[in-house]
Amino acid sequence: MSHVTTHVLDSSVGRPAAGVAVELQDATGVTLATGTTDADGRVADLGPDSLAPAAYRLVFATGEYFAASGTPAFYPRVTLDFSVADGAHYHVPLLLSPFAYSTYRGS
Repeated sequence: MSHVTTHVLDSSVGRPAAGVAVELQDATGVTLATGTTDADGRVADLGPDSLAPAAYRLVFATGEYFAASGTPAFYPRVTLDFSVADGAHYHVPLLLSPFAYSTYRGS
């Protein structure tokens, strides 16, 4: 299993956000892995099985997701910076709407 996984939910329509491109990057912006959310809004295999303790970021192509349905959106992308401190699994969900987003550390 990947050290980092994500799940995107489109709260404006009340369902998973399928087809969102996601990048896992290191703190300098080097892309470590890419993926696209499935029909359930999940990217279960994003990056290596293990990451060194450091800062990382997830970049979600939210503008492209909303453009595909003709929905105007304020954020062309959502970038989430987070720190990996240990060998535990990191699940980073994104709750999304055209003009807002929120996140948390999931399980």
